[in-house]
Amino acid sequence: MADVEMPQLGETVTEGTITKWFKAVGEEVAQDEVLFEVSTDKVDSEVPSPAGGYLAEILVPEGETVDVGTRLAVLSDEPPSGDGAAPSGEEAPAEEASGDDASAQEAPAGEAPASPAPEAEPAAPPPAPAPAPSAESAPEPAPDASGPPKLLSPLVRRLIDEHGLDAASITGTGIGGRITRSDVESAIGEQRDSASGASPAPAPATAAPARSEPPVRSASPRQDRVEKLNRIRLRTGEHMVRSKATSPHVLTAVEVDFEAIERVRREHGPAFKETEGFSLTYLPFISRAVVDAIEEFPHLNASVGDGELVVHGRVNLAYAVDLDFEGLLAPVVHDADAKRLTALAREIHDLASRARSKQLSADDIADGTFTITNPGRYGTMMQFPVINQPQVAILSTDGVHRKPVVVSDADGGEAIAIHSVGVLALAWDHRAFDGAYVAAFLDRLRELLETRDWVAEL
Repeated sequence: MADVEMPQLGETVTEGTITKWFKAVGEEVAQDEVLFEVSTDKVDSEVPSPAGGYLAEILVPEGETVDVGTRLAVLSDEPPSGDGAAPSGEEAPAEEASGDDASAQEAPAGEAPASPAPEAEPAAPPPAPAPAPSAESAPEPAPDASGPPKLLSPLVRRLIDEHGLDAASITGTGIGGRITRSDVESAIGEQRDSASGASPAPAPATAAPARSEPPVRSASPRQDRVEKLNRIRLRTGEHMVRSKATSPHVLTAVEVDFEAIERVRREHGPAFKETEGFSLTYLPFISRAVVDAIEEFPHLNASVGDGELVVHGRVNLAYAVDLDFEGLLAPVVHDADAKRLTALAREIHDLASRARSKQLSADDIADGTFTITNPGRYGTMMQFPVINQPQVAILSTDGVHRKPVVVSDADGGEAIAIHSVGVLALAWDHRAFDGAYVAAFLDRLRELLETRDWVAEL
């Protein structure tokens, strides 16, 4: 027997909420297989099983909040027997009177009522009590008789419902076989391709009247749907409202010519991706320039205290990461001022990947001193972000587009050229400094991005 306890998901975390059990009582679980999902005030994480065995008892149901170290469940070395109820009062795995039948022990709980064991029929007295535990053993029908239930996020479930897809037919590529948004989008594409390849219906033999009324559209069966906000959505909302009430927000933006960086990405990007395994984006270049600009304008790397400005000695860059449109997290590259371009690129990619797969710890999102948000992947022109309290500034890196610009040659002559240009927009706290300080910081940031020898950085 082994206990499963609420883990310590960061130095400052004292409690967590069980949001999902991925195994039911009686099911087998392997060591390090995802067992449950826990939500704290900082991060949602999928927690692996500390040992292998069978889930004998669930002590804390979904939705309940408990302290760190609380016993959540019990693992057993032996599969549950069919001659008694589960210790937690929940159903025992559906097994027939003949407990020696291996196939009965392996059958999912939801299938037990459908097929009672044939050898139990001849002996009249023994089978009489069998239907009661069998009927109680499956309060929830198994959605897929061929395997465990598919684990669906609200976004994925909505996409499946809107396009009339069957979740059982979609192969999940996420952790533990979870169906991700990209899996559903691939299935939607296959459905669309299949539909476009079908032969159109033949035209009716008789022509329609010359002046016919437009067809009457049938009433839509779709109705409003109430969706409960998840924990991250609630926490994000609380944080944003508090930030707007706390800080007098101001937005200052500059246009940046990224052509020098774009040339480096074109020339060295393929080799970088082959070596590192991921693409060389603009974000590491911007991060490196931000670190150096902060060195000259340290008040951007600060937080407002009680009648004071706390200027931080370390630069810990936080990055707003979208979680499949279901919420945001801001994992942190600690001591970013001590890292060069390639090291920053590696950590940014690693944090974003672990954020989306729910593998961050609370410490991974703690102690940020300056935040960068990157909506530019969607081609935004300029975004006004909300400051990540208690910081005093957040930088939005918006879309980079090819556009005509005026360039000068060595002799002072001017010409029109096509360059990669984008906007950097900084939301800042007017309590900490004034517009001139911010304008000077952004001007220095732009200069670093446009003139630095980025090849040497690689």
